Amino acid sequence: MRELTYTAAAREALAEEMARDPSIFVVGEGIGQRGGNFNTTTGLYDLYGPMRLRDTPIVERGFIGMCTGAAMTGTRPVVDFMFVDFILDGMGELINQVAKIQYMSSGRLKMPMVLRGSIGISGASATHHSGSYYPLFVNIPGFRVVVPSNAYDAKGLLKTALRGDDPVMFLEHKALFNQKASVPEEEYFIPFGKAAIVREGTAATVVALASMIRKVNEAADTLAKEGVNIEIIDPRTVAPLDIETILQSVHKTGRLLIVDENFGPCGIGAEIAAQVTARGFDDLDAPIQRLNGVHTPTPYSPPLEAAVVPNSAQVLQAIRDLLAE
Repeated sequence: MRELTYTAAAREALAEEMARDPSIFVVGEGIGQRGGNFNTTTGLYDLYGPMRLRDTPIVERGFIGMCTGAAMTGTRPVVDFMFVDFILDGMGELINQVAKIQYMSSGRLKMPMVLRGSIGISGASATHHSGSYYPLFVNIPGFRVVVPSNAYDAKGLLKTALRGDDPVMFLEHKALFNQKASVPEEEYFIPFGKAAIVREGTAATVVALASMIRKVNEAADTLAKEGVNIEIIDPRTVAPLDIETILQSVHKTGRLLIVDENFGPCGIGAEIAAQVTARGFDDLDAPIQRLNGVHTPTPYSPPLEAAVVPNSAQVLQAIRDLLAE
């Protein structure tokens, strides 16, 4: 099986779906001839031209509103917002129109819109370019929220997003863009709401998201040399959230740690912990633990930036602390 970078795999998914479905078009800043700030559309302008790869001014609420109307008429817009921080200017459209129109129309209108772009802390991007915000969108009824952690998942999940009739937040951690994984040449799809068991184990369950998967794997490698096997679960999507796979794992291991770069208060880890406590309390041999990024605006300084993100040593210590309970 060939290996592709995360960016190349997601771009291939978009290219395949655009070739299959002429109703798909992309809007965003610099996604035309330039190919996007993160090469998300490189080469597609030559194939599909300015009508389907439409550069926009810096007016997020404007092009989100435009694509909302387009989706209601039956086309399939893809909003490439570059950084998730940028679409916060369009929250009125997103919350009151995009997320609600299917309910408000009793299902007569669909909203097949994919909103994709980068999240996460990496590369001294500072506080206006380092947000993640997926708990915010999980809190809004109507959105599907996808957080792939590797190239294989990025392609399969994006193809699923481009075939659906619901609005999808497709959030891509920029620290993953150049990481490679095996990606089949044949077509495949990954369903929403189906977590991946990244690594099997019996000592403890660690649920991790996006770039944290690699750091948890590094910690698990260290523990494996000591004869301790950690089970790692990647939710892949946080709306819908596959809580059943997490519960099954906790039933086996008796311990749970959630590792998330995003903020702790009202975060995904809090939701997972609440659901596991409610439905799997008798399986727990220790209190559920969470490891999150520091609850602060992201610093520009690289050393300070590194200090607010959980690192491999902190993950390892958090697992050791959980095992010691």
